[in-house]
Amino acid sequence: MSSSDQHYPYEPGSGQPYDPHVTQTWEGQTWDTQFQPTVQPQQAQQPVAYDTDTAYLPPQTAPEAPGPYTTGGHPLPPETPATYPPVYGAPMSSYETPAPAYETPASSYETPAYEAVSAPAAAAVAATPEAPAYSSPTTAGNARITDAQRARAEGRSPVIEPGMQPAALTAVLGVLLAVGASVGSYALLVPLLLLQAVTAAGWFRLNGMWPARQGIALAFLGGVTADVALLAAGRENAPAAILGTLGVWVLLTLVLQLRSHADPDERMYGLMATVASAALAILAAGHLGAEPDAVVVGGVAVAAAALARAVPLPGPVSLVVALLAAAGGGIAAGGFTGLGASGALLGLGAGVCALIGLRVASYDYPSRFVHMTAGVALPLTAAAPAVYLLGRALA
Repeated sequence: MSSSDQHYPYEPGSGQPYDPHVTQTWEGQTWDTQFQPTVQPQQAQQPVAYDTDTAYLPPQTAPEAPGPYTTGGHPLPPETPATYPPVYGAPMSSYETPAPAYETPASSYETPAYEAVSAPAAAAVAATPEAPAYSSPTTAGNARITDAQRARAEGRSPVIEPGMQPAALTAVLGVLLAVGASVGSYALLVPLLLLQAVTAAGWFRLNGMWPARQGIALAFLGGVTADVALLAAGRENAPAAILGTLGVWVLLTLVLQLRSHADPDERMYGLMATVASAALAILAAGHLGAEPDAVVVGGVAVAAAALARAVPLPGPVSLVVALLAAAGGGIAAGGFTGLGASGALLGLGAGVCALIGLRVASYDYPSRFVHMTAGVALPLTAAAPAVYLLGRALA
């Protein structure tokens, strides 16, 4: 082989000129299976850049490991072995990346116990004289809070009974009706007018409509009109006088509400409240159309039932006691009148109606004004139909 056919490798930067006729050769990696490259300790890798997604994690510290890979008592970063082309015939385990030589202890990620540190600090702050001391919230010490607000704050039922004071006023008014009925119709008219006025005012306030002077005046005027019609027509024509007055007043209330310039919703509320208040005031005139003995028994029975209901007893027990008191009052009042023992039935019927009136006056967090008006008048007003019907049947 001539010298021109010899192959000389060309190395960049060696200073030899480039000859295109000379075949160039390169020396690459061998495929010898006996050769396995190793990583020397001097081949230190570049520090690994932490990902931004894990930048919030606490730094990982490795335990001290003796050996030549420590510098100044601190371990070097873990090395990742280089990746080489596969060597045919070598086992697969030789190409797997070895596991890290150490693991970060889990205790380094645990959150420090702040409770143990904050407890003495809180005790020190509480011990300082400048720190204000707050007690548990209460609703019993505020004199300006209403019964409805107290019941709502304490999570109690929206039904609040009127209590002993309204019951005492109901008893007084019932006795006045009984005394007036025993004297005469005109003597009965005075407590009856008071009952109708309190009924009209209490019903409007019970429905949350206050002030409502025009509606109260209209309802009271309907009761007065029914009284006048009864006195003019007599007791035998009491149903016609009461129903006629009620029909006229419903029509009058409807006309007045149609002329109102309020919103449709407010107009409807006003119409319903005025009609109901006028109906109750006119219905109370049934005491004037009933038999005098029945009015006496009914007034005493309602008074006894209201007082018994105001006694602080469990719910079912209180109802039974109130009904028994009404029946007992009816028997006692029937002994002074011509009804006799049948007064127990009349007293029981009046007592049931009185309890219904008390229940209505106790609904939806009523205020003290409601208790002193509707809570006083509704038991007697609701008992008027029973007094009239049972009195006509038993007399």
